[in-house]
Amino acid sequence: MHILTADFKKGYAKIKIDNPDDFWHLSQILHKGDLVKGRSYRKIKLGGTEEKTNTIKKTILLKIKTEKIEFDKYKHSLRINGTITEAPEDIPHGSYHTLNVELDTILEIQKELFLDFQIRHLQEASKEKHSKILLCTLDREEAYFALLKKYGYEYIGEVKGEVEKKYNKEKIRGDFYEEIVKLLEGYVERMSIEKIIVGSPAFWKDELYKKLPAGLKNKIILATCNSTGPSGINELLKRDEVKTALQEERVSKETELVEKLLKAISKNEACCYGFEEVEEASKRGAVQTLLLTDTFIRKKMHEENYETLQQTMKTVEHMKGEITIISEDHEAGERLNGLGGIAALLRYKL
Repeated sequence: MHILTADFKKGYAKIKIDNPDDFWHLSQILHKGDLVKGRSYRKIKLGGTEEKTNTIKKTILLKIKTEKIEFDKYKHSLRINGTITEAPEDIPHGSYHTLNVELDTILEIQKELFLDFQIRHLQEASKEKHSKILLCTLDREEAYFALLKKYGYEYIGEVKGEVEKKYNKEKIRGDFYEEIVKLLEGYVERMSIEKIIVGSPAFWKDELYKKLPAGLKNKIILATCNSTGPSGINELLKRDEVKTALQEERVSKETELVEKLLKAISKNEACCYGFEEVEEASKRGAVQTLLLTDTFIRKKMHEENYETLQQTMKTVEHMKGEITIISEDHEAGERLNGLGGIAALLRYKL
């Protein structure tokens, strides 16, 4: 994402989308009531009679007042729905329109106030490049591959192996390892992967490591996990062995914060969860770190008390607290959703 120009004190920013991860960042920044200006398409009817009427798409510049944000992580798309506040004369104000955000889209955003966490989102997105970290979990029968993303991870493939039994001992066929190596080499070449985190139960990762060429071994970090698939990937994100590789990745930070919250809950330490409890803690200046899932925010955007949530976030930042939005697309977000989607680490116990 490029920040073309910005005056955050006046609630203004002009940006250009240049990375698929930017769609997720923008979905976290935009809230109900924000004004968004950009180019879009409008169907125009030409011709005098119904039989001879032709419809064309006309490019127009318009501004809408945001009511709904739809982010699709699989299609890498973002749709901003709202009512038109500024448009050419032939388009009625107050009518509904959807801005489809794509790569190279330029948008002007006007807010009543940019909160600190929203400014950080924009600044972080402007510095980020495509993720260079590949995740791989395997056991004796399958290997699972995922690309670490800012909003979680993206599944990109898997391969099945065959187990042969000999002297009552299970062994993986050599060609299964070779197939995994070929896939890893392909991902590194196509995606410019810098680090590969390989996890497995028992010794499977070590056996794979022996088959790797020197060039791949330099990129590998080995870790232990109890399963493959999504649960194995979530395990990898918590391992100490991968902290160095993930220290600049948002998912690692989010996972660490939710783990800290769960530990505080289990020990009855300074924390709270649930909207009413967090709101009360914010009013008393007790919130050190406010945690919300993107699901919770989207839900509140369609409820009448969304302004209450906005005021709570403003209060937290006014009292020098921090706000972190947790993505629902990895285990940390799912666990926080299980607590109602909102929680806080407190300065002191209430």
